[in-house]
Amino acid sequence: MDDLLPATRRSLLHRVAAAQANGRAPSLVAAVQREGRVVWAGARGASADGRTASEETQYRIGSITKPFTAVLVMRLRDEGLLDLADPLEKYVPGTGVGDVTLHQLLGHTGGLAAETPGPWWERTPGDLRPELADVLGDVRTREARPHPAGRVHHYSNPGYTLLGSVVEAVRGVPWAEAVRREITEPLGMTRTSAQPQAPFAQGWAVHPWADVLLPEPAVDLGLMASAGQLWSTAGDLSRFGAFLASGDERVLGAASVREMRTPAAPLEAGGWGGTYGLGLQVINVDGRVLVGHGGSLPGFVAGLWVSVEDSVAAAVLANATSGPQVGSVAAELVRVVAEAEPRIAQEWRPLPDAGLDRELLELTGDWYWGTYSYGLRLLPDRGLSLARLDGGAGRGSHFRARPDGTWVGLDGYYAGETLRVVRRPDDGSVSHLDLGSFVFTREAYESRAPVPGGVDARGWRGVG
Repeated sequence: MDDLLPATRRSLLHRVAAAQANGRAPSLVAAVQREGRVVWAGARGASADGRTASEETQYRIGSITKPFTAVLVMRLRDEGLLDLADPLEKYVPGTGVGDVTLHQLLGHTGGLAAETPGPWWERTPGDLRPELADVLGDVRTREARPHPAGRVHHYSNPGYTLLGSVVEAVRGVPWAEAVRREITEPLGMTRTSAQPQAPFAQGWAVHPWADVLLPEPAVDLGLMASAGQLWSTAGDLSRFGAFLASGDERVLGAASVREMRTPAAPLEAGGWGGTYGLGLQVINVDGRVLVGHGGSLPGFVAGLWVSVEDSVAAAVLANATSGPQVGSVAAELVRVVAEAEPRIAQEWRPLPDAGLDRELLELTGDWYWGTYSYGLRLLPDRGLSLARLDGGAGRGSHFRARPDGTWVGLDGYYAGETLRVVRRPDDGSVSHLDLGSFVFTREAYESRAPVPGGVDARGWRGVG
């Protein structure tokens, strides 16, 4: 881990040390990942029994468990075993909230309560809530369903309990087994587990007015496990951050991970500081977009943030119920690395000649939608990009080639839309591009192209 300059490493350690001291945490650990590799790790304090904490010490990560549950659901979707638009009732019948869709549960827009009824679920064993009815409460009441489904973002721990039940119903194995088999093992996250594995940290409550400690219980959450059960390390979580930035075909492809990172919940009025995708929080910190999640359980706080643009992720864990603002620290570690040592641009290389589609090459260049000029550029693997040539904030997108000879939009206005090349029946020459019903022509209002509304036969003219 010697990729960072000494000044950058010292700056990172300074922030971690200050967070542990000012937050009065018995221990605090952090790790930074850049471009798929852990490039820095630091720790302060003792995790348990006087042992020095390290990036390989396990801590409870609380709600950072939710992205793992979301990945399992997305895998089932990609395998064709479910659809995110499906109602819960299709897979877990009889809950009383079966009209809520899987997509709404993933994005916390299902209208369900934030917490379970009864005693504080994070400090009591899961066998107090043996059935889903014990997790949801009386679903006929406003307490259990405070909002109409699909209207607002309302964070719901019971909602992720339901998603864990969906995984078990469709996959046919316990949720924890699915996490191990489908996520942690393929990604090499050997120190992430549903139950603690030594060395692990003891969770503590720190007295608000004195430097004394009270041990917190580390209970098995039972049905609530899929909302917050996992234990992990700063090193493992930073590796998970690399996965959230680029995907991994062994677990979930880049397109599906990008879908998880895309805001799925309504934004708050008056600009935006944060929103929610599918199992991932999305925040804006001084113009830098970060994705990840925060987490807490009695005795532990955790934060994981990823800047996809900078290819930097940071994880910070502490064994205190409150005190260190680990999410803010993780975001600060990302900023320090991204600004002190900006990402080096990828080396430009020409496309390989083998397999180059000459007809596709001829499609590149100027195109017009009405009088707006666009440039179509050829990318690797037959991909395309379309962007305004005047620099305006137009309806540009990147496109991925489909086997049927069309392209699908990956981002921007045309995300999910189909781009196709339309040829003239008489000679096979290119007539126009059809993009979501919009006609793009080689010349502005080209008379030979089927421009909607037609083109005046007299053509362009002056005044008078």
